[in-house]
Amino acid sequence: MINQPQFPEIENLELLARQVVEGFIIGLHKSPFHGFSVEFAEHRLYNPGEATRHLDWKVYARTGKMFVKRFEEETNLRCQIVIDASSSMYFPNDAGAKMNKLRFSILSAAALINLLKRQRDAAGLSIFTDEVLVNTDAKSSTKHHQLLYAQLENLLKEKPLNIKTSAAKCLHQIAETIHRRSMIILFSDMFDNLDNNGADELFAALQHLKYNKHEVILFHVVDKQKELEFNFENRPYQFIDMETGEKVKLHSNQVKDYYVEKMQAFEKNLKLRCGQFKIDFVEADINLDFRQVLLPFLMKRTKMI
Repeated sequence: MINQPQFPEIENLELLARQVVEGFIIGLHKSPFHGFSVEFAEHRLYNPGEATRHLDWKVYARTGKMFVKRFEEETNLRCQIVIDASSSMYFPNDAGAKMNKLRFSILSAAALINLLKRQRDAAGLSIFTDEVLVNTDAKSSTKHHQLLYAQLENLLKEKPLNIKTSAAKCLHQIAETIHRRSMIILFSDMFDNLDNNGADELFAALQHLKYNKHEVILFHVVDKQKELEFNFENRPYQFIDMETGEKVKLHSNQVKDYYVEKMQAFEKNLKLRCGQFKIDFVEADINLDFRQVLLPFLMKRTKMI
């Protein structure tokens, strides 16, 4: 049997999210993206020729760059964060694992909620398995943000119990509830039914998310070394399907070439379809930090405003 991983307990998800975002912002100051700074929530770059009455001279004195103060109606954004919580998202599920896909998605979502709060943007949350478990409206109030953190903390406490996914059905249902133009951020391994018919249904659901001119970012959450590269020691293993409980014993090298070929084809098709639907595809490796999530979000938001 696979041992339940002993992840460090998270006592305050909101505090952890704030620490992640503050570290990210400090990192922006030291990176090629230093144009994004603490002021990005309140300012935009000055365009030559426009009125100067809204220039922030304090920021100019501090940075040497000309920024115009933004008003609330310029910055408002609606963002729906969607998390796949099916059992495959609990991988890796062994005692030596430091992170699994669902935990990575939850922490990423919490950091995004903090970033949205700093921007005075509205955040909503949807969680699905084989059915939609949570689907809130997007709001910007402090009380609502606390509700979202509470939902994420509850999800952290859940245990994998062979829960299948019906991503296509659930994404269609969620898309129907988002009426105003929004940014939709999806965290999923996309491991729904991967045969041709299942893939077509899944891609149709992704296309539905683009309805009403929504902008969509798909964070394809994976353990890259194990799930994409099949990087296992050359010895026998018992592999367990986390959604069905089905088990198979085999030597890892017996199937590695075939497995990697199939996974590369799957990911290539996923990227192609996302490109066709104008969905931003971002591979999110759980072994890397949260910058890979926060930076694409911030760049997309900048383009939308």
